[in-house]
Amino acid sequence: MQTRPLGNTGIDVSRLCLGTMTFGEQNSEKEAHEQLDRAVAYGINFIDTAEMYPVPPRAETQGRTEAYLGSWLKRRDSRDDVIIATKVTGPGLEHIRGGTRLSREQIHQAVDDSLRRLQTDYIDLYQLHWPQRTTNYFGRLGFEFDDEEDAIDLEETLQVLKRLVEAGKVRAIGLSNETPWGVMKALQLAERLDLPRVASVQNPYNLLNRTFEVGLAEIAHRENVGLLAYSPLAFGVLSGKYLGGARPEKARLTLFERFKRYTSPLAEQAAQAYVDIARDHDLDPAQMALAFVTSRPFLTSNIIGATTMEQLEDNLSSESLKLDQSVLDAIEDVHRRWPNPSP
Repeated sequence: MQTRPLGNTGIDVSRLCLGTMTFGEQNSEKEAHEQLDRAVAYGINFIDTAEMYPVPPRAETQGRTEAYLGSWLKRRDSRDDVIIATKVTGPGLEHIRGGTRLSREQIHQAVDDSLRRLQTDYIDLYQLHWPQRTTNYFGRLGFEFDDEEDAIDLEETLQVLKRLVEAGKVRAIGLSNETPWGVMKALQLAERLDLPRVASVQNPYNLLNRTFEVGLAEIAHRENVGLLAYSPLAFGVLSGKYLGGARPEKARLTLFERFKRYTSPLAEQAAQAYVDIARDHDLDPAQMALAFVTSRPFLTSNIIGATTMEQLEDNLSSESLKLDQSVLDAIEDVHRRWPNPSP
């Protein structure tokens, strides 16, 4: 397993990261531990979670994913050989702390609660799950200005994170679901006020959604704030298993109708074209889609996720797949025909 540097932190992370948001909803604690054991045995040293997981977010299950990861860490008794990333929830979830905000008080409570559930005394990468301000994320297009009288300034949030770093509770910080302005503003504040420098930005990136390439990819390269790509299979759509209206038993889009980002008619047309490319070149469609993401020069790590061990094995195998130029050319041809059908 190849590794890449996590920004300027001195931390090296595997270029595949194990995502865990199914732990506690679609996966039991036993299944979660099996996935973690297999991923680490394969060479993954990077594991991503969040205080609001599993998804879909519910009061009854909130924090369960971190708790499953924590019981695994305790069982292993070798904390320092894995890099643990988690996230503090952005604004708007009423079932967490009576309404989440990226304030001083809430961040301190959130990090202490995560440390307790994870059964560790430090977090390697602590991320803001989404911005406090009103902006474009989770597929929202068309920026609309909001006066936001009760907004919390990014400087205040970064000052809190600085205290957490100084206290040894957090090693490095990152952003998630961010815009080019947000990343550059965080970097500007860090330089001007001697605040922690963000090491990464965790945003969606896949064959149906390459919007990261507009603005953020250049920042990732020039400022050394690499992408942690989530949804690299577009909720599994790029595996081909949902094509033609299929809804396999226990699959995410079968269980949870709320996830519609990657299921529009245009997205299905593009997904079919990408699956056809894979089959024309004797490739597994999911592995081709993952290998494309992993090959991007602005990527730090590709966050894979699975609900079965068979899926996990297939995802892990994508790390060694190098796509021929003919495959890459065919992918670009489809992208020109259907650019970003699922932003």
